[in-house]
Formats: sequence, structure tokens, C-alpha cells
Amino acid sequence: MPFAPPFRSAVLLVAGAVLVAGCGSGGAPAPSGAEAEGTAAGRPVRLDNCGQRVEVGSPPRRAVALDQGSAEILLSLGLADRMAGTATWTDPVLKGLEKANAKVPRLADRYPSFEKVLGAEPDFVSASFLYTLGKGGVGPRERFEELGVPTYLSPSDCVGKDNSGDGDGVRTEPLTMDAVYGEVRDLARIFGVPERGEKLVGELRARVEKARAGADFGGASVLYWFSDSRGPYMAGCCGAPGIVSDALGVKNVFDDTKEEWPQINWETVVDRDPDVLVIADLTRRAQSAESAAKKIEFLESHPVTRNMTAVRKKRYVLLSGQAMNPTIRTVEGVEKVAAALRAYGLAK
Repeated sequence: MPFAPPFRSAVLLVAGAVLVAGCGSGGAPAPSGAEAEGTAAGRPVRLDNCGQRVEVGSPPRRAVALDQGSAEILLSLGLADRMAGTATWTDPVLKGLEKANAKVPRLADRYPSFEKVLGAEPDFVSASFLYTLGKGGVGPRERFEELGVPTYLSPSDCVGKDNSGDGDGVRTEPLTMDAVYGEVRDLARIFGVPERGEKLVGELRARVEKARAGADFGGASVLYWFSDSRGPYMAGCCGAPGIVSDALGVKNVFDDTKEEWPQINWETVVDRDPDVLVIADLTRRAQSAESAAKKIEFLESHPVTRNMTAVRKKRYVLLSGQAMNPTIRTVEGVEKVAAALRAYGLAK
């Protein structure tokens, strides 16, 4: 829908000197931070981001994070006072960030309208998923760029990933935490706080090393269930759950598919019979069996699933949805799965 000229002018004034180069790269997306440039003082920040050239002239002061993962990075970097809004939440905010998060307006629990976002007068917009900044989500990046509002998309949803088909995309390369660390560094540079980014990355790396130290989890098999009981979404080989599996040396029973979250029937799940079930405990209400309690109730009552090894032995690991997405909370996934494997006697 076209915007009235006064509204457009207001957005352009908010954007100020921020400029975005909206042309695509014409080839495969460059890794996060590749060809990043800047003046001696670090401004402007220029980088190739998921096939688009982005330039941010001055540190944002009214940023909007359109996905929870992006919001939690900004909050973890101590940038709540420079945020004008957040949206699209699956879980309560990361522990320790409650007070900071309470200061930032939530524009919507799911996708806000494009007009709602512009009403927050953003000078920068970030998102975790291509869909959010595409058709069916909040709005294409180009619409923001036309108003002088730069956008940033998490490299974890574009580098080494094909999003051209249906569903949640296909991984052409296994995801690693380097993509998440790159996102942290990019956002820290954009906001002019690179030292905070390096500190956060160092803390995350140390937590992964501590979680897997001193134990051999090889031989254990796991299944990652995100949502829906009727057509369950299970993790394929190479997304965020793949990071958890690789860090701990366990086998994902559906590592033979590169789809991010394929829908798999229960008969096939039972046939794979994993040792442990890693299940998302979501607070959203978009599909059936979102909460962990509902998932476990289904597993223990359904005639097809109740005799699975993991169900009979009640070997469940409850994770936030964000821990099963490529975010800083994927580290939380490594920690909790490692702790559960030890508790279930599956560490050698």
C-alpha cells in the first residue's frame, strides 16, 4: 500500500545519513563480514550481507529486531537503549535480559505489519530469517531500503543454504557457530561496539568447550522435534541441531536429509528409535503440540510412539525454540543436551 508523502518524509528524516546499497551480488552470498570496509574510525560500516551490499553511516539509535534471535543479540550487546521495537517471539527472553527487554516495545508476538514497523520510526532493521524480510513476512528488504532504512539478515539463514523451495530451506553446507559469531560481530560493528561483540563471542566459545569437555558421547542417537504432532517437524542434518550434534559427537537419526526441518511421519520416527528426544518447549500457539508438556503427553499416549526407547525411559531434553534455531542460544542447546546425556548415563 502506498504511503502518504508526509509519512515517507518522516521516515527519511529518521534515517538521516544512513544509506543502503540495494543491489544483489549476482552470485553466491559472501560469508558474513566478507569484504567489510570502513574508515579508520570504523564508519561507515559497509558489508555484503546475504547477497546485498549494506552501508550504515552512523550507529543506529532506533533499531527494530524482527525476530527473537536478532533481538537477543542486540540486548546481549547492551543496546536496549538503541532499540525501538522487537517482534516474532517463540519463547520467554533469555535469562538475564528481562530488565533490558522490558524497556523495548514489542511490536507483535509474531510478524507485525510493515506499517507497524515503520510507525516505530526505525533507522535500522535486523532479522534472523529470510522469510521475515520477504513476501509473507513483514516486508521485503527493498521496501525498507526505498525509505533509507538499512536492513541486516542473519548469515545463518543464507550462507550455505537454499531457500528457493517450499518449507524451511535446504542446507548446501553444514551450519557452524562461526555464522552466529559472524552475526554478533557484524551487529556489534554496525552499532559501534566491536569490543562488546568480541567479548560475547569469547563467552559463547568458552561455554561450548566447557559443555563438551571430559566426556565421550559417541554412540548416542538423538532426534530433534520442533513442533506439530500431526506432521512433526524434525531436524535434518545441518542446521542448528547439527551444531549441537557435531559439538557432542552424537548421531541425529535424521542426518540423512539436508532439509532444515522436514516433516516426517511417526512410523519413520519409531523405526529410527533414538536414544534421546530433544524437544522444543515453545510458548507460541501456531501449531499443535507447541509446549514440551503437550509433546510429551502425545508421545506417551500415542500407540505408535509410546513404546519408543526414549519414551519408555523418559529420556527427554527440553530446549527453547531459540536453542534449536541458529542463534546465540544454540550454545544453550549444546549445554543442556550434554548435561542430559550425562544424567542418562550415555557419556563414556
